[in-house]
Amino acid sequence: MNASLSTVSYIGSTILFILSLGGLSNPETARRGNLFGMIGMALAVLATVFGPRVTPAGLPLIIGALVIGGSVGLLAARKVQMTQMPELVALMHSLVGLAACLVGFASYIDTSFDYEGAEHSIHQMEIYIGILIGAITFSGSIIAFGKLSAKIGGKPLLLPGRHWINLVGLLVVIWFGRAFLHAETIQAGMTPLIVMTVIALLFGVHMVMAIGGADMPVVVSMLNSYSGWAAAATGFMLSNDLLIVVGALVGSSGAILSYIMCRAMNRNFLSVIAGGFGTGGGTTAKKGDAAQPAGEVSPISAVDTAELLRDARNVIIVPGYGMAVAQAQHTVFEITKLLREKGVNVRFGIHPVAGRMPGHMNVLLAEAKVPYDIVLEMDEINADFPQTDVAMVIGANDIVNPAAQDDPTSPIAGMPVLEVWKAKTSIVMKRSMASGYAGVDNPLFYKDNNRMLFGDAKKMLDEVLAALKT
Repeated sequence: MNASLSTVSYIGSTILFILSLGGLSNPETARRGNLFGMIGMALAVLATVFGPRVTPAGLPLIIGALVIGGSVGLLAARKVQMTQMPELVALMHSLVGLAACLVGFASYIDTSFDYEGAEHSIHQMEIYIGILIGAITFSGSIIAFGKLSAKIGGKPLLLPGRHWINLVGLLVVIWFGRAFLHAETIQAGMTPLIVMTVIALLFGVHMVMAIGGADMPVVVSMLNSYSGWAAAATGFMLSNDLLIVVGALVGSSGAILSYIMCRAMNRNFLSVIAGGFGTGGGTTAKKGDAAQPAGEVSPISAVDTAELLRDARNVIIVPGYGMAVAQAQHTVFEITKLLREKGVNVRFGIHPVAGRMPGHMNVLLAEAKVPYDIVLEMDEINADFPQTDVAMVIGANDIVNPAAQDDPTSPIAGMPVLEVWKAKTSIVMKRSMASGYAGVDNPLFYKDNNRMLFGDAKKMLDEVLAALKT
């Protein structure tokens, strides 16, 4: 493939990637958007592998790497459950960061290109910044993977003077950056490069460890943005225009998504980076503690739940991570289908940060064939709760917590939530009285119009479905 054909292929890939992002903006066009993205990536890989910059001697190694990587990706796609998708996404982000680091070091020790003057300084800067972003993305994504898979607790690790630690680390990185740019030999520049890499890795760990459980969807989006900028930096190092463009697309779209999610949580983006939101994940409320909500819960059975749903005219279902863990989305669809056949107006209320990654609930409901037109965002449906007969919360907690509005001292104070307590009756499905991922207790459980349906979501929903059919 000559250079002109390779360039045309890159332009085609760029257009397909832009169309892919446009398609992903709407659930009804998301499948088409994914298809555009896959075609664009396949075209980009082929144009690169068979392009003029790859020699025949290196072709077998590249094809071997493609076969190994493709096999691992195919195996992961077939094996990983939907509940594991957030941690898989975080792990993929870490690989992008690792690739940026490896490419950076390889570019630095590569002597086949002889840069001079300003061109040499620019290339050195590209390497330094690329490795810096890549190292932060790699280590931060590994910690995010650990938190999302519950291998690391959701409680934020707040070191004394952590902001000063970050500032000192930044100053050291800048100091060694100056030493790296003025290094006259590869050996002399390797020391500041390695020191910077170690600091960047530690910063990535420190940054994500300081972020509480409730902010993890924002973290996933933020790391997605970082991985894009790491890819763009890799493109600069390799003089690959497509990598630069694609990296910028991913980086900017991830940054915009992070901003939208922070706004949905009434959070400042910099405060998320600083961390400290929430107190941990899933700790059980202790009775007698003055800080705990007062009152008694009112349990309800699956049969009584079915009766309430059958008699209702308007029902809003609020899904959460508990639905994903129980893999109950298909049963939810069967209940929805049955109720709609009986003339009940059933809709879904989706909070922007429900689940463990952006759009988590939307993906689960789409997988279960729930119609797109009854799946509404929080801003679209919140005003309808006062006219709702039954609001059914399936495995959600923090996103339906009235303390966000009523308690100025709550860690989630000011966070917009789905106002399910304004419905005539709210039903919360949970395994226990444990708090949510943010570790914040929920007064909703004790309200007079709330009922608690305890048990595994899939099992209890199966019982509700059976009762509805009879």
